[in-house]
Amino acid sequence: MPIPPFDLASPAFKANPHPTYARLRESEPVHRARLGFRRGAWLVSRYDDVEALLKDPRFAKNPQNARKEGGGSDAPWMPGFLRPLTRNMLDLDAPDHTRLRALVQKAFTPRLVEGLRPRIHALANELLDRGGEGRMELVGGFALPIPLTIIAELLGVPVGDQQRFHRWTTRIVSVSSPVDIVGVLPAVRSLFRYLRKLFDARRAEPRDDLITALVQAEEAGDRLSEDELLGMVFLLLAAGHETTVNLIGTAALVLAQNPAQAEELRANPSRMKTAVEELARYASPVELATERYAREDLSLCGVPIRRGEMVLGVIGSANRDPAHFGNPDTLDLARDPNRHLAFGLGAHYCLGAPLARLETQIALSVLLERAPGLRLAVPAASLRWRKHAFLRGLRELPLAM
Repeated sequence: MPIPPFDLASPAFKANPHPTYARLRESEPVHRARLGFRRGAWLVSRYDDVEALLKDPRFAKNPQNARKEGGGSDAPWMPGFLRPLTRNMLDLDAPDHTRLRALVQKAFTPRLVEGLRPRIHALANELLDRGGEGRMELVGGFALPIPLTIIAELLGVPVGDQQRFHRWTTRIVSVSSPVDIVGVLPAVRSLFRYLRKLFDARRAEPRDDLITALVQAEEAGDRLSEDELLGMVFLLLAAGHETTVNLIGTAALVLAQNPAQAEELRANPSRMKTAVEELARYASPVELATERYAREDLSLCGVPIRRGEMVLGVIGSANRDPAHFGNPDTLDLARDPNRHLAFGLGAHYCLGAPLARLETQIALSVLLERAPGLRLAVPAASLRWRKHAFLRGLRELPLAM
């Protein structure tokens, strides 16, 4: 039977997308879907096919590289001050992507990430102290401020400016649909104006922070342009932060709904790294991989794809594929090996994955230690999910502690 239409961005769909994904894998592994604003896309749902898609050179990230000669551009109009957003490496192909990633990797080192461990731990405890006794709304009071505060400090935003910085970034990352974008334009403008001044300040007076490292980053005599700096910082704020907020929030929900496994993890905190990998697989905070565009006419699983058409790998489905994971719908915090795709794969593998993992490991460790009675404070059916096609996360998570 044909699969009934479904809305990828619908909060009702987000509450339990897995039965639909199971049907896609079984009967329509390459499925034509409709996104917002009448945009069509092909959804690829089986693990092996998603894995191949994320590494396939026949697909471009930049839609301009998939257009026929003389076809013109159908990119939507945007205000001039937003143009730097088109220079972020998430939406670029080689050689532009390769160059930008090489420059940023010089600043975003494993040593820098590991050095944040004590600060993340202290911040998690501080946020729980503020949360009060017995009950807490975990998304706004814990999952959101951890990555936002850490990235602000990592970038080098002065303490006196962090309240404004948080206000702008919280507003920007609250976008859950294209309709919301108009409402955040003033915040984007203010943030960009602030960042340009911060770039100038770090050029004049370098410091030990990520902004200075990005301003000074150099590879083969090249540097980031002003627009590339803005695009890169915005990507670090938005894309990297979104994964962590959703992962901490949905992981906390899963643990609250599985008290026996939560208690076992609480008693064996050394297993947290393995547990976070399973929670990332099971919850899939990034539900769809970002857009790929066919560079040529081709076929996927016998389905013809025309040049320029958008193809999306459904990470949330691939991570529950029984052809790759034993008992995929069962939470197994000791699952190993666990080759999930929660952080992507290939050249566009999430640059911030080590930081997202570290923040989640510490956040959950502190939460389990501080909340021995962790459980949902409301019926699960009343939880509100964010309206977003590509991400899966909660708007709020009231927990009894």
